[in-house]
Amino acid sequence: MIDIQLFRNGMAMLGGAVSVITTDGKAGRFGFTATAVTSVTDEPPTLLVCMNRKSFANGHFKENGVLCVNVLSAGHESASGDFADRNQTSEERFAKHSWTDMGTGSPALDEAVVNFDCRISDVHEVGSHTVFYCQIKDIRIGERAEGLFYFNRAYHKIGESKTI
Repeated sequence: MIDIQLFRNGMAMLGGAVSVITTDGKAGRFGFTATAVTSVTDEPPTLLVCMNRKSFANGHFKENGVLCVNVLSAGHESASGDFADRNQTSEERFAKHSWTDMGTGSPALDEAVVNFDCRISDVHEVGSHTVFYCQIKDIRIGERAEGLFYFNRAYHKIGESKTI
């Protein structure tokens, strides 16, 4: 059996882009910070998003059936922190940043590197997490080319400092 702390330490060395995942609909407006986002297929364009099953927002994402993956730019450490802070309400989190609703109704973070507006097409429960399979309905590419990356338990800026 693998020691959980050893696993977590190893995973800290597997860096990833930082995203804020948002939803809105009949269950309300919610969001959380994630690095567990990856492409699944390009036909149809589909992403995979993992969320802790114990998250207060988990059921709301399932009920709404839509989400937006907002890939953070290098200057958005505060957005990452806000959406990871369990002491803030959803209203407080969203009020600190600028948003535009996309076609599914999910909030898209203005100034994100890219926004992927999605419908949740399938859900699997695996251990401590829910795996959402998200069919992309729209994409908005931002003007910033520098992304926010999380590696070895710290934020790093990645990419060129130019506009697209």
